[in-house]
Amino acid sequence: MTRVVRIVIVRSIKLTRRIFGVFVELEGMYRNMVKQLVIYAVRNSIRSFTRLKALKYREMRGLYPQLPSHYVYTACQDASTRVRSFLRLKKLGLAESDYPEVRKVSIWLDNHLWKPNGLTSIKVVTHKGWITVDFEPHKQYWKYINCGWKLASETKVKLDKRSRQLVIYLSFIKEVEEYKPRGYIPVDVNENNVTVLVDNLTFLFETNTEKLVLGYYYRRKRIQEKYDKLYGKKSRIKRKAVRKLKERKKKLDIKWKIANIIVKTAYEKQYAIVLEKLGKHVANNMIKRIKDKQLRHRIFQASFRGIQRAIEEKAREYGVPVIYVNPRNTSKLCPIHNAPITYSNGSRIGKCSKGGEFWHRDAVACWNLLFKALRGDGSHAPNSAGSNVDVSPMPLETNATHDPIGIPKSLWARWNP
Repeated sequence: MTRVVRIVIVRSIKLTRRIFGVFVELEGMYRNMVKQLVIYAVRNSIRSFTRLKALKYREMRGLYPQLPSHYVYTACQDASTRVRSFLRLKKLGLAESDYPEVRKVSIWLDNHLWKPNGLTSIKVVTHKGWITVDFEPHKQYWKYINCGWKLASETKVKLDKRSRQLVIYLSFIKEVEEYKPRGYIPVDVNENNVTVLVDNLTFLFETNTEKLVLGYYYRRKRIQEKYDKLYGKKSRIKRKAVRKLKERKKKLDIKWKIANIIVKTAYEKQYAIVLEKLGKHVANNMIKRIKDKQLRHRIFQASFRGIQRAIEEKAREYGVPVIYVNPRNTSKLCPIHNAPITYSNGSRIGKCSKGGEFWHRDAVACWNLLFKALRGDGSHAPNSAGSNVDVSPMPLETNATHDPIGIPKSLWARWNP
């Protein structure tokens, strides 16, 4: 059984001035506690929540006697998390200051500090007693409520002072058991497409990541040049203008939609998903011999592991098994004859040096991933003579071009999986 956690963000209805004032006071006290705990923990190199709580609990209770005691617990958890991250960055030489700056604060609440009140409100205990907060449910929230997910005992809340609302981070938990797969769906992730092999048919989902990355690259460059001339290189106005760009949002949209389609297909067929076993620093290894700055930027932004992580997360939610195989030579060897495939002039269509079959680079990668999953050792693509794998479903016409079925982004991005 796998424990899956999902965060759903809901916003409260507009708070009254009195209740809003109570939460502003609560946030101020909580922020001060976290700041004091962070400074103490960094000075004494304390990473453990339990040790920090043991050393500072009585002092914090004395400073803030009006607060329920468990706010000290959650403040210690918050502070220890920040300190661990800061000390790790400091060890790598990436920290610019002596102490982490506590700017944005979300108030951590454990099961003693909050409780659900029906389906559309929660109760939070403050220094002024219990307060009921009604929130606005949305489609995603009801999806988790109606599909058997359970609310976790911990949550976070953040104050939005502009709109006088409370932002509530609800955690949903579900126990999922992986099924035994009946077959496999190999997935090959590339810069401009994601190729999938389903029941001997290869589908190529176009993502057009290159156009997206280069478009925002030049747009960001124009903004930086414009504001550098007007306000200087360290201008806040420039940073705000750059933050308004929606590149990250669009990339996330691509990742989760393609992951949704692949995982739901695998779940319906009770298949496992086969992915390439990529290293931790995929982009760094790919750009070692590349000097072109633009190409290096594209490779870094292509996010090969990012799409794989989205697939992994979705698969965990549905109990779909994910198998990793060695990606070595998946697009270079013919899956039928185990012979090299020759590509000319940068073409994505290559010819088998032994059998003469024409293969699309992404299609042959999916077939080789499938064979490696079936073999179970992930060593190399099997040959037709010495392999235990049945290759009879494959199209074996010598003069055929094994092209994938191309699906443009404008089509698949609108599908309701």
